[in-house]
Amino acid sequence: MKYLSEYRNPELAKKYLKEIKNTVSRPWSIMEVCGGQTHSLVKNGIIEMLPKEITMIHGPGCPVCVTPLHLIDKAVYLALEKGVILCSFGDMLRVPGSEKSLLEAKAEGADVRILYSPLEAVKIAEDNLDKEIVFFAVGFETTAPANALSVIHAQRKGLKNYSILASHVLVPPAIKAVINDEESKIDGFLAAGHVCTIMGNTEYYPLSAHYKVPIVVTGFEPLDVLQGILMVVRQLEQSKAEVENQYVRIVREEGNQEAQKVIYEVFEVRDQMWRGIGKIPQSGYGIKAKYADFDATRKYNITIEKAPENPECISGQIMKGIKKPFECPQFGKKCKPSNPLGAPMVSSEGACAAYYHFSGMVEA
Repeated sequence: MKYLSEYRNPELAKKYLKEIKNTVSRPWSIMEVCGGQTHSLVKNGIIEMLPKEITMIHGPGCPVCVTPLHLIDKAVYLALEKGVILCSFGDMLRVPGSEKSLLEAKAEGADVRILYSPLEAVKIAEDNLDKEIVFFAVGFETTAPANALSVIHAQRKGLKNYSILASHVLVPPAIKAVINDEESKIDGFLAAGHVCTIMGNTEYYPLSAHYKVPIVVTGFEPLDVLQGILMVVRQLEQSKAEVENQYVRIVREEGNQEAQKVIYEVFEVRDQMWRGIGKIPQSGYGIKAKYADFDATRKYNITIEKAPENPECISGQIMKGIKKPFECPQFGKKCKPSNPLGAPMVSSEGACAAYYHFSGMVEA
């Protein structure tokens, strides 16, 4: 119980743990979809404190981790060969491509910049009209509104030197793909609260009803995660399969409709490749034809489509919940944050990084 003293409300955490232990009567496997929830589980010792009947399965909810290898190669190509100012969130820089990462491209002289918002990239374009600016737009539905808004702002400002390299993935189709995978066995899900803040809960009702699985929209604090697990366990023990909202202080049933309007102004739903998993139908956002001038792939006619994965990396099995990070033969050996074989060891939401930094399974 050493971790409970660090919780915002230790007594409430103990209450949730006690209720989980008193409720569970048989083994259950629960997948937390979001990498932020994975880090909360590992960092705060929740996995160790749960009863042995509860197995937490770590899902594909790390957008950096599932960004296709060929898109990283495209970003490196743009930065090194086309000489653009390549802007990105920090997590993407050290993710290995088939030959090198953006950080390695930067070391070779490419102008690669870490930003906190795509709107910063629009400002860079406005201040550098003689240069081409590309923002590497990666994320789930959560970051899509800001990335779409950057395109709208660039168009309104008449900026011809701004474009985005889009890699947006969607959570509900990923849950469906995980359920349909023959190797996966998931009894219930913790859905990502920040995604539902934007999109609402309605997309989960057909999934829950069709596959007969409980789905609980959950936040990221330890108390959120514990309560979410308790809500899933209660449903499972009562043979229920419903959508519930643990994150009621933030998430509304309809989501943020203004943000959704911005998304659908610029993006349309398409099939999407997920690194380590493969193509998932209707699981990503692509830029609409009306904004083709702001689509870096079209603008620069980039034809890189496939790249070989590192055969020693089992990130696909980890992100589908089939394996845990410590079950990888290279975990903490050949694969470390300083020399990653795959994205889950790099990203702040990656399961491998969570276990490496917080599980105590790696020797100092």
